[in-house]
Amino acid sequence: MGFENLELITLQQYWWIIISLLGGFFVFIMFVQGGQTLIDKLSENETEKTMLINSIGRKWELGFTTLVLFGGALFAAFPLFYATSFGGAYWVWLSILFCFIIQAVSYEYRTKPNNFLGQKTYEMFLKINGNIGTFLLGVAISTFFSGSEFIVDSNNFVDWQNSLRGLEALLNPYNYLLGFALVFLAKISGALYFINNIDYEKIRIKAVNSIKINMIFFLFFFLGFMLWILTKDGYTINENSFIEIERLKYFQNFMDMPIVLVMFLIGVLMVIIAVFVTITFKKTCCIKTGGVGIVLTVMAILLNVGLNNTAYYPSTTDLQSSLTIMNSSGSHYTLMVMSYVSLMVPFVLAYITYAWYSMDKVKITKEEIESKDSHNY
Repeated sequence: MGFENLELITLQQYWWIIISLLGGFFVFIMFVQGGQTLIDKLSENETEKTMLINSIGRKWELGFTTLVLFGGALFAAFPLFYATSFGGAYWVWLSILFCFIIQAVSYEYRTKPNNFLGQKTYEMFLKINGNIGTFLLGVAISTFFSGSEFIVDSNNFVDWQNSLRGLEALLNPYNYLLGFALVFLAKISGALYFINNIDYEKIRIKAVNSIKINMIFFLFFFLGFMLWILTKDGYTINENSFIEIERLKYFQNFMDMPIVLVMFLIGVLMVIIAVFVTITFKKTCCIKTGGVGIVLTVMAILLNVGLNNTAYYPSTTDLQSSLTIMNSSGSHYTLMVMSYVSLMVPFVLAYITYAWYSMDKVKITKEEIESKDSHNY
């Protein structure tokens, strides 16, 4: 049975599942952003700093690959969301894009000769990308639950109702919960990656200590975020295809979709286990356990907000303008053709896995850096 024989709603659900999976992978790859914020905290001299930057410098391209894959899938499968969010809330998305552009520039030019900006400037760019870029991304994703101010007319033209064009999300303190949770999660996964990738005891000890501190902040903001969405009203599609407010909608979604709830709980547990084993038993391989946990947790949260007749991008100005996977998707033909193309996704993920393995076969050592046999980013 081919994709062309599936109903439109099935294809829409299929693509939301794929996008949720890619979103989970992208958040995991953001250990690069988290690692960038730890460079000064984990190093005492230029050699140690170079070890850290070389470590994550091997991986930042994989983040861009996943980001392009995620954005491309979202644009093609749900073009009305792309037009609404990226076309209306463009200041927040341009700010995020700027943070990622300066990251790429930093890795390219940080150690170039005759660098007129100076090495410190490019290292500051990496910190901006790691802290502000990650925070803004969390705030933007949080609007899936808090909503945004827009109106979509009968011709699918979008009229954004706030002159701040997406930056008004910063005026809602609840959006900060996911923003800060994402920042501290990236710091934790970045430290886990350093522990696994760098064979240098001083850095490993400092990385473990940073995890102890950042885990406390992460749990505070993440549990606050989960308490907020599980106790707030949500946006549901009734039997007449109208959007209406439903009490405890996101909590009810977990109850109605036990598989998603189990996925979420397993994901959170795996992250906690990865941190516990790293701190208690000094293990160096827990980036893999923590990574799978991050993917499962993020995927479950995105499935919660998109499935079970839920408006995943609510409008606080006009309830009926809220976006769902039904009213914002491409046509049956488009989704069907894309579904065949999606069969290539496992090969892309296999490439990422192979590239990861190839780059990490040999751990970074102090001797390697001092001999200048490695490429300094």
